[in-house]
Amino acid sequence: MKTVRDVLAHKGNEVVSVRADATVLSALEQMAANEIGALLVVDESGPIGLFSERDYARQVILKGKSSKDTPVRAVMSQRVVYVRPEQTVDDCMALMTNKRLRHLPVLESNQVVGIISIGDAVRMVISEKEFIIEQLENYIHNG
Repeated sequence: MKTVRDVLAHKGNEVVSVRADATVLSALEQMAANEIGALLVVDESGPIGLFSERDYARQVILKGKSSKDTPVRAVMSQRVVYVRPEQTVDDCMALMTNKRLRHLPVLESNQVVGIISIGDAVRMVISEKEFIIEQLENYIHNG
């Protein structure tokens, strides 16, 4: 069974973050430049939240706030759920489904070592299933 560590080995463990006092506009620019849907929000003490496209849509656009004037701190998700590298991808998908999350920071020894998305998890599951199918087909044909 594939783990979060396997996902990070495949996709990399780069963590893109934004300061809590940065503007929403600068966070969006950073997300666009890195082609990602969420940023870890940090301050002097370390990670304090997560800012995602969903936060932007619900907390800025729908409330008529200005992206240029609103700090990330005011609209970020403060209750962040973390996972560990040894957790299975299936566990992460269940957690994401139950908690309605799209991004999970990965914590190891109290350090953020990566972030996985629902897309990363789905890609890993599909890859694993394709491998199993290929092995079964080889077994049937070469039997």
